[in-house]
Amino acid sequence: MAGIAHTPVMLEEVMSFLEPPRADALMLDCTLGEGGHAEAFLARYPSIRYVGIDADPAIQAKAKERLAPYGDRVEYRLGYFDEVLAGLELRPDLILFDLGVSMFHFAESGRGFGHGKDEALDMRLSPEAPRSAAALLAEEREEEIARIIYEYGEERLSRRIASAIVAARRTGGVRTTGALAELVWGAVPPSYRHGKVHPATRTFQALRIAVNDELGRAERGLRSAAALLASGGLVAVISFHSLEDRIAKNVFRELAGRGPMGRDGAGDVLAALRAPILELVTKKPILPSSEETARNPASRSAKLRVARKLGGDDARKLGGDDARKADGTVRGAAA
Repeated sequence: MAGIAHTPVMLEEVMSFLEPPRADALMLDCTLGEGGHAEAFLARYPSIRYVGIDADPAIQAKAKERLAPYGDRVEYRLGYFDEVLAGLELRPDLILFDLGVSMFHFAESGRGFGHGKDEALDMRLSPEAPRSAAALLAEEREEEIARIIYEYGEERLSRRIASAIVAARRTGGVRTTGALAELVWGAVPPSYRHGKVHPATRTFQALRIAVNDELGRAERGLRSAAALLASGGLVAVISFHSLEDRIAKNVFRELAGRGPMGRDGAGDVLAALRAPILELVTKKPILPSSEETARNPASRSAKLRVARKLGGDDARKLGGDDARKADGTVRGAAA
């Protein structure tokens, strides 16, 4: 199959944290992609078993070709990871999420993930996704399009862009990436067009997230992964923008009995009264090295978070300690 296999992001950091607890450990890769992380783990640990999930049959085919030398040590599951995880009955020792979209999708898929080529405006990671980006733009109300672009793209000019998109319906709508990029370019003021990134970049990100329900799937997937993980097992998440990282941080904090972080920096005190099932291994996200970002600019925004599954005694002890702290905090505040 044509193309050069991509370089996995933060590979050495991931491998340093996700060390198999035994020779025949089971590792679950929820975002297999082109199989870069998988290949590294299978090569370094010759007896581990590996299960790889991906929503896209085209990229899964590339991974199968890359991982063919490892034979039946690798199993493949096709589907969005949150849906696959909901039906699994495995007890993996290690779980990895790499939430970034593969360069394959931008460069080779032909599905309109970026504005660098003029392609059909599709953006579906899976052919099973209900509607394309073009359909979304043709069907949704202007207010909803503006909300998607603002919330998922963190685009402050979302209303201008949404208005231009709806106006374009009178002349056939927005069906290609080139048309969308040109429309956004024309909708924003001249001073906005010459920043570090193309002015349509945030709109493209927002539509991709909405089409694939990426944030909802990330939260559901992380919760399912924590439930499936074997006692003492490790789960790692690589995120590439603040929306994903916030979900990983808050889900991990909640399942560690600390609750999601509030705007004031304080966690949910009542969450400490619930028995935790995770322990935070990384209190703050791990960032890629300067050497990696120089070698692979796509890694610049990556953040890695890791948590460990508590066993029964660990959870009871940690839950009791945190509950006593929380109880003292509540009484102190009341006083």
